Amino acid sequence: MARYLVTGSAGFIGSAVARRLIESGNEVITIDNLSTGHKEIIPKGVTFIHGNCQDISVIEKLYTSRLEAIVHIAGQSSGEISFDDPVYDLQTNAQSTLLLLKLAQKIGCKKFVYASSMSVYGEQPDRPTAEDAITLPKSFYAVGKIASENYLRIFSQFGITTTSLRLFNVYGPGQNMENLRQGMVSIFLAQAINQKHIHVKGSKDRYRDLVYIEDVVDAFLRSLDRVDNEFNVLNVATGIKTTVEKLILKICQYLPFKPTMEYSGSTPGDQFGIYGDSIKILQVLGWKPRYSLDDGLRAMVEWALQNK
Repeated sequence: MARYLVTGSAGFIGSAVARRLIESGNEVITIDNLSTGHKEIIPKGVTFIHGNCQDISVIEKLYTSRLEAIVHIAGQSSGEISFDDPVYDLQTNAQSTLLLLKLAQKIGCKKFVYASSMSVYGEQPDRPTAEDAITLPKSFYAVGKIASENYLRIFSQFGITTTSLRLFNVYGPGQNMENLRQGMVSIFLAQAINQKHIHVKGSKDRYRDLVYIEDVVDAFLRSLDRVDNEFNVLNVATGIKTTVEKLILKICQYLPFKPTMEYSGSTPGDQFGIYGDSIKILQVLGWKPRYSLDDGLRAMVEWALQNK
């Protein structure tokens, strides 16, 4: 049995990663402030510490722990919301990462996996974006992610294997359907179910790379198996370009009713379009997506209708 710290296990991605680790017979500790997550979705068996990852008094509770790895997923996760309070965004994303890396160094934890974001790229040409592309962040959220990646790079010099997973648009059962400012698929699906109306802020021609939650969890678990001690940045992406219009049509295909549509307004810091090059993650981790968009959306819509 190994012991892992998985921050943010009261949230969508963190709970899914923690659950898989628990199911494999491991011990999991989590830190979560429940600002957007829910205590009841923390998997059974996970040791819960209620608090902020950017709070040194919370981190100090782990100074005597032995951890196989730290998986840092907690943090403010919306580019739009980062404009509301940029200082808080910096604290919850970048400051928390620095404190957790210092924790790893202090207790001799040799592996650190970080949930970064495709938002670090900003606007890119209409082709698969590789990890060596110039980063041009458009939101405070993305700036914090870039800062955190540089902390990981520096701490890799101290013998810690650090992996930054640049997550593209993650979706699937368990996603927060209450937060209408984060998660493209969940926003559209929640509007459709609750209001029978989908309001899209921006052009229907915008595009994204949509990655199913189980594939994302697989990328985190494979990162924990890395044996080198280098810093690596990896896209967690399908390499498939999906427009907003196509996404909405597919969502509606699996609904038992037809919602109305509206395209108006815009979102601060939003990228027009991006999809990822997934060659490097295949080479480094042997990872490739297993779930198609149709399979993933069908499962998510079924879950959402059952839990509305």
